[in-house]
Amino acid sequence: MKTNPDRKVEKGNSDVGEIFLTTPQQRSLTTSLLLFEQALRKAARLLSEEDENGILYSRRSQLNLQRRLLIQKKIAIALDPASSGFFEDGFYNLRTEGKKVTSAEMVAMYADWVQKYPIVVLEDGLAEDDWEGWKLLNQTIGDKIELVGDDLFVTNVERVARGIRENVANAVLIKLNQIGTLSETIATIEMARKAGWGAMVSHRSGETVDSFIADFTVAMSTGHLKTGAPCRGERVEKYNQLMRIEEELGNSAIYAGRKAFVR
Repeated sequence: MKTNPDRKVEKGNSDVGEIFLTTPQQRSLTTSLLLFEQALRKAARLLSEEDENGILYSRRSQLNLQRRLLIQKKIAIALDPASSGFFEDGFYNLRTEGKKVTSAEMVAMYADWVQKYPIVVLEDGLAEDDWEGWKLLNQTIGDKIELVGDDLFVTNVERVARGIRENVANAVLIKLNQIGTLSETIATIEMARKAGWGAMVSHRSGETVDSFIADFTVAMSTGHLKTGAPCRGERVEKYNQLMRIEEELGNSAIYAGRKAFVR
């Protein structure tokens, strides 16, 4: 099964770490990338600067900008707040808003966003050790969108097993060089799959142009690959490899699209 790539559009002056565009309604990877490039050109008109391969905007314009980028409802939003980075002494320190909030308040904020915006994925919505908060998050919006644990699970079967038992999410981020071995990575994916969870293969900072994770994503049929904005060699090569695979498979290629999402 081909992948549904998530491309970073912006990491702004905000407590939210990253906002991505995803194209779940397309029928092929090639048309998905073309649609994304159209959105990127629109975004470039409002560009302030680039940061970590994405487009940087002011805090106030973030989600409204994303909504303006939507093309005939074919583009959706994926969020990675990286909440562990602003979790302090049991509270979430929203520095740009000058306040500290509880887990329940964060959950309420996300629920409001999900109602207002076409969000399909929320990764690391709460901190890595806020297990009770994650339970509430899943109870509140886990039936509406894909809730992905990265820092929460760190591609570790023991932490994923706990997450399944406690029903705290419905998907796991997969980083091959995080857990360290291919066999452990596959075991984590299989555990998630048996639980009915999603698995999103991801790059990591400091990568090279090696494109193995593109092949791995297709081989494991995860349907997701998170590999950043296509504006640097180590990122672009993953997309190039996916397009080569799609071309080689021809009519037998299956683009996962919306079916890749567990919600």
